[in-house]
Amino acid sequence: MTSPLHEASSTPAAPARNTRLRVRLARKWAYILASTAYLPYSSQEIDNALREMVDTIFDAALSEPFTPDLVAGVGARLVEMRCTGPLSLRRTVDVVGKSLLNEPELHRADGKQEERAVGVLGVLAADYLEAARQFVFTQQEDLKEALLRASNDIHLQLRTTEARFDAVFSSSPNGVAVVDLAGRFVRVNESMEFMLDRTAADFAKLTLFDVVDPDETPFLRAACRDLADGWMERLHQQRRLVRGDGEAVRAALTLTLLRDTRSRPHQLLVTAHDETEISLLQGQLSHQSLHDVLTGLPNRQYFSTRLESVLRQAGPATGATLYHLDLDAFAMITDGLGRHVGDRVLMNVAQRLKAVVAGENAMVARFDGDEFAIIVQNSDTTPDVVSTIAAINEELAEPIYVDGHGVAASASIGVIHRPPADTDVTELLRTADMTLRRAKVNGRRQWGLFDKDADALDRSRFSLTAAMPGALEMGEISVVCRPLTRLSDGVLFGFEAMLQWLHDGRLIEHADVLDLAEHTGLVLPLRDTLLQDAAKQVSWWNERHRPVRLVLDMTANQSCDPDLVGAVLGILASTGLDASMLRMAMPTSVLLTDRGESVDNLNLLVENGIGMAVHDFGSAAGDIECLEDMPVTCVRIARRLVDRQWSGKSKLIGQTLADLVKVAHMAGASVTADGVDSPEQESWWRNTGADYALGAHYGHATDLRDQT
Repeated sequence: MTSPLHEASSTPAAPARNTRLRVRLARKWAYILASTAYLPYSSQEIDNALREMVDTIFDAALSEPFTPDLVAGVGARLVEMRCTGPLSLRRTVDVVGKSLLNEPELHRADGKQEERAVGVLGVLAADYLEAARQFVFTQQEDLKEALLRASNDIHLQLRTTEARFDAVFSSSPNGVAVVDLAGRFVRVNESMEFMLDRTAADFAKLTLFDVVDPDETPFLRAACRDLADGWMERLHQQRRLVRGDGEAVRAALTLTLLRDTRSRPHQLLVTAHDETEISLLQGQLSHQSLHDVLTGLPNRQYFSTRLESVLRQAGPATGATLYHLDLDAFAMITDGLGRHVGDRVLMNVAQRLKAVVAGENAMVARFDGDEFAIIVQNSDTTPDVVSTIAAINEELAEPIYVDGHGVAASASIGVIHRPPADTDVTELLRTADMTLRRAKVNGRRQWGLFDKDADALDRSRFSLTAAMPGALEMGEISVVCRPLTRLSDGVLFGFEAMLQWLHDGRLIEHADVLDLAEHTGLVLPLRDTLLQDAAKQVSWWNERHRPVRLVLDMTANQSCDPDLVGAVLGILASTGLDASMLRMAMPTSVLLTDRGESVDNLNLLVENGIGMAVHDFGSAAGDIECLEDMPVTCVRIARRLVDRQWSGKSKLIGQTLADLVKVAHMAGASVTADGVDSPEQESWWRNTGADYALGAHYGHATDLRDQT
């Protein structure tokens, strides 16, 4: 069945579409709607549906003659998709309205873009409200019908309740009995007779309290009184029952109060589940749930409980020390020698760590994979941290022999010494893990002590990394351009595209944004966003001033993207920027190593008329190879060399930079210096022979469209 939405989306004679823009709008619309209502569809289904709606809306806005009724059915489709949250229509009007007013595809020479936007939104809102009204009316009718069916069902259920109770009572594998409020047995099932080794005649002479261990009878009597007095309707207890042969049965009792037709307490329903075997297994299961199966060490859950206790009990003068260990290159052992060898190593490491702290009040635990933890409740005789680390390294350095192979595993260690007694355990373990990560950065068999400042910095970076996807979606990350100046005459040559992120009043610069993006998977979408917006800005500038070039530096991952060439050419086509006005740069390191398609991408971009450059250019021989073997037209001197030259820390760097400029010119490439912040620096680079310069001396990065 074809919906009104599909009928609208098939309207003929629609103008040429900006497909990429419409896809982005549909995704943004989907993201916003998901925050206002639960949509029982997959992300792909939602994106496809909203993409059709965007096409219908845009085609209606562009229709000649203007026919806003073409969007009829879009609002109904939103209601069908359950976009009926309190803010769904408001957010829809907001996002669609802004697109109708601002997207270049919809700009009109007659100046009636706003009038068309209002007309389209009016039809959409009216259609939505009518569909929502019908939706509510249908729900009300369904509810009325359901209530009628329920009323009929109640009468049927009342007639079958007694039969069902008899069936359940008789067939239940658990012991079931009905007793009066004094505890006298009224009725018992066969399972209860079997469990307690008594006949129905035996039960007729007994009360509930006669089949319970005498030591526990007072507690059961008190519970029954509470039920009879109406303090509760049901209770659960573990009790020892007594069989006819005198043997004890550990059972879980459930006592439920039964009321008469006037809702007065009448009888008790007693259910007994034999847990004798379960009790025997419970100890084993408890141990298994709190210990690692392979090594027998406590697991994270058990360790966390012990850690909390140690923090409270540790003496204020000595405190406790937490060690978080991770075996170095453990995957090489399992991948190279097999999982069974890795298991033997883990078991051996567990025993050796226990041996290190054998004389202390300590616990060794295994976390996930090849991670271990030790908590030591320090005393006056406990070795210091350095001595303990040395003992751990010494123990682990001794190889074990498995299948003729001598295997040893070193460890990196994060240490938190004497944490406060009121520290949250979860937070403490998280801090220990971050301390371990910092230690691993320095190489293998390293250890690090908790550093408050470093920890705060890491947490800040992790927080920014987690917030980046939302910031990109909501437009918090913006594109700015900074001037690129020709040194020979001081004339503006172009603009370099950069990113900046205003987060909670703090401005995060381009390099930091890219570094964070590498950890979120957003580095490729950010490249396209950067190029798309910067190309629009430079095109806007070129229409009003002398044409200049757009310069874009890429990271290693961006340079190796198999879709790079297609993405770049698509953006140039959509923005109207000529390929000859774009210069893109790749890092020298990625062109000299086996990083997939970076070299192929460079050659293909050159074939399409795009100027290619390399950045982070230094004095290494490999950097020179880029100039000899690849069609590179420009190099950017590594920023570290530029900063070092002006700091005056090296007497050789000036000559080195001068030689680099000469070598680049010999290869036919121009030279760009970044970090030119003063007239003195500009003069030095001009005299050295550099061709272009970037830096604070030439102005700050801005959105070119904000300039008058």
